[in-house]
Parts: sequence; C-alpha cells; structure tokens
Amino acid sequence: MYSKEMYLQQIEDVINRGPYKANWDSLSAHETPAWFRDAKFGIFIHWGAYSIPAFGNEWYPRNMYIQGSPEYEHHRRVYGDQKDFGYKDFIPLFKAEHFDAAAWIDLFKKAGAKYVVPVAEHHDGFQMYRSDISHWNAFEMGPHRDVLGELTEEMHKNGLVNGASTHRIEHWFFMGHGRDFDSDITGSEKEGDLYWPAMPEGDHQDLFSKPVPTREFLEDWMVRTCELIDRYHVKELYFDWWIQHSSAKPYLQKIAAYYYNRAAEWKEEVVIAYKHDAFMFGTALVDIERGQFADVQPFYWQTDTAAAKNSWCYTENNEFKKAKDILCDLVDVVSKNGNLLLNVGPKADGTISEEDTEILLQIGAWLKANGEAIYGSRVWRTAAEGPTKVEEGQFTDGKDKVFTKEDFRFTVKGSHLYAACLSYPEDGRIVIKSLAEQDASRLPKFHGIIENVEVLGFEESPVWKRTENGLEIETQNVRSDKPVVFKIAIK
Repeated sequence: MYSKEMYLQQIEDVINRGPYKANWDSLSAHETPAWFRDAKFGIFIHWGAYSIPAFGNEWYPRNMYIQGSPEYEHHRRVYGDQKDFGYKDFIPLFKAEHFDAAAWIDLFKKAGAKYVVPVAEHHDGFQMYRSDISHWNAFEMGPHRDVLGELTEEMHKNGLVNGASTHRIEHWFFMGHGRDFDSDITGSEKEGDLYWPAMPEGDHQDLFSKPVPTREFLEDWMVRTCELIDRYHVKELYFDWWIQHSSAKPYLQKIAAYYYNRAAEWKEEVVIAYKHDAFMFGTALVDIERGQFADVQPFYWQTDTAAAKNSWCYTENNEFKKAKDILCDLVDVVSKNGNLLLNVGPKADGTISEEDTEILLQIGAWLKANGEAIYGSRVWRTAAEGPTKVEEGQFTDGKDKVFTKEDFRFTVKGSHLYAACLSYPEDGRIVIKSLAEQDASRLPKFHGIIENVEVLGFEESPVWKRTENGLEIETQNVRSDKPVVFKIAIK
C-alpha cells in the first residue's frame, strides 16, 4: 500500500547509495545521452480533461474560474454556473473512446520522431497514468486507461524513446481563483484532492513569490515525480516552468539525484529538460519554450513548440503552422546544436486532427528523404549563412520567418557536410558563400577539398563549381516549398 513517508525514505536511500548526490557539484557530472544528441526530433503531447471544452487553450481549468475572462463566460454559457459544474465534472465526459495508442505511435514514427514526451500531469492536477498517490487519474476515472503506460508500451515496440513531462508544481496556484467566488473549488482542503491546494496566484516571475509552497505540497510533488520515474523508466523527464521558484531548489536536486541514480541502476541514459535557469547550468538540459537561439551554442539544448500557434491542446479555433515553417525551424535548431520537440494536441475522443496529421506526415516525408542531414549529425564550424536573422528567446515562434535563397543551415556527419537552403529558388541557382575558394592564408575560411555535391530527395545531379564567390550550384528540375539539402562530400 502507498505511503508517502515510505516513498520519501526510499528517495533518501537511493540517493545515499548512488553515485549522484543531491547537490549541484555532484549533478554536474551527468552528461546528455548519446541517444538524445542523435535523435534531433521528438513529439510532445498535450491531452487531458481540458480537451473536452476545447476552448481557449490548456489553461481552461484556471481561466474558467477567473471572473470576466472569456473562459469564465464561455463556461457559464455552455455548462452552467461553476458551483454546479466545475472542472472536475469534465472528467466523466473525458471518455477517450477512440484513443488508440498504437495508431498514435505509428503516426509519430511516420513523422520521423525518435522520442515521444506525453504530458503525464498538467497544471490541472489530473494524472494521465496509473498512480498510487492520487485517485484523480485517468486509470481510475474518465477513460479508465493508463494512457502513459499504453503509449510507453507502444514506443518500446516501435523503437522510440519514451519520455514524460510533469507540470504539477504549478498546481499550487492553478485553481486558486476558484476561491474568489462561490464555486465548486471552495472547501477542497484535503491533500490529494483534485483542487488541493488552490492557493492565491502570485507573480510568476518572482522567484520568492508568496504564498510559498509548503513542505507538504513540495514533498507530494517530489513523490509524484519519482513515481513517474520508477513506474515508466522515462528517458526524458521534462519539467515545465515555475520549478525555478526558490522553494523548489532542494527538491529539484533530490529529484535529479534520484533520477540519475535510478538510471545508473537500470543501465539507462536519461535527460532532464528545464527552463528559466531552474537547474544549475550543466546539471540538466536547457529548454526554450516556443523559441530558439539566434546562434550556435557550445552546449546541447532543446526547443519545445507546437503545431498550433495559439494553444498546446486541441481547440476548435486552433491556428496551425505550415509544415515548411516547422521544418525550417528544425533545420535551424539542429544546426545550432539542439533538438526540436513538436507538440500535437489530440481531440478529447482520442483522435488526432486532420491538420496535425497532415503536418506530421509532411514532416515525415521530408525527413525520409533528408534525414541523414538531421539524425546523428553534429554542428559544423559555421551554423548559418544568410541575411535573415532568427529572433532569440521564448515565445517568438508566433512570428513567421521569411527566409531567402541566401539563407543556409549547415550540419556535418562523417565525411559529408550538409547545406540546407531554407527557401529554394525556382531558377535552381544558389551560391553558398561559406564555401568560397579562399587564399589559404585568409583564415578562418573553409579550405577543404570538395569532391562531389548531391541534392537529397531528387535524382538530378546538380552542376556545381567552386569560385571566389562561393560554391555555385545549379539544378534544372529541383522544386520544393521546403528546405532543399545538398550533400557535400569532403576529401
């Protein structure tokens, strides 16, 4: 039988006997796994009871209790007063009648993904997996299925690496606005309740914001995270924001030490993804939400973004990106030493929208032809060439980038350099200036010997020559609205 005290003792025991201790100095010895550095492209999944209203975004559980918000008004108009029909009442409606884990993983594999990170628990506090810690989970309620478990099993069958994300810590305040008026949240005081603790919401950017999470809540969060680690042997543990709060630091160190020690016991390679400098640099993996770096980085990193611009979960008004734009981001991120984690939001019934499906299949078709320039590649001496600048930072992916025929991204693998033209011209003529013929005394230009040039995904052999202007390439029949990749053999 589950006992929080027993699990807390187990956490201490695993840390005490393992190579990693709960401090930054010890945790800094952990390295990013080879499988992650080779994978480059993964799938993120936001799916839960918030998919039932399919309105606004995945923050519906919070916003429906903020008086005057669009979600608040929508909820009262469609479902009634919040004291009579609260967020918990969506759970019986969340039946997931068409959820097919095998079909999902088959689609993700066709998309070219190498790892998958389902949201195990979002801010709403409803676990999408079988848990001994809380009865508010998808195995005991709603779908009555271990969603994460079924997906993990299918990942293993199909050779994909399994991950999971936890957004639990934000639950400290996520439902708190429901205490501002007469709603069904009033009176939810018991640890383990769906709405518990529903505290007042402070400044998200204040690392010392009050009320400070209690020891009781932080221990509950830590134990839930360690249960995920143990039950599913996740290889990427993704944390959403707000773990940067000062109160979380000692618990993050314990979670990381526990996770890394468990992986060492199981002889598995794992990675933690984090945001906002929540971890000491070098102890886990930097992640940028809906954005990227402008330049190549000396450290490995990840960006997480979504197929939809306006929401992580499915809504009836999702504005979807173009596959071309996502592929340009993928090529850009990989050239700068990163991975792209692309989110899809299935519908409440368990089907994946036609728009998401079409985007994934287009990405998969491109990767089938060009994947050798992506998977297992490494950064070249120059990541990018061209006039179009990529804006750095979070939440910049809503702005469309307009690339030109002069914009290139580079990767290298073995004896080949790969140059991706992000907007291939109709006349088939490009010049890669970074590969211009140079006087050997004019360092640090490229002075290697180019033996051959191919274009991936097309049968045509391009005409090429190297001049003082650059590597000049011409094709006759290459047409694509997506990045065109040239495979350059170096002697």
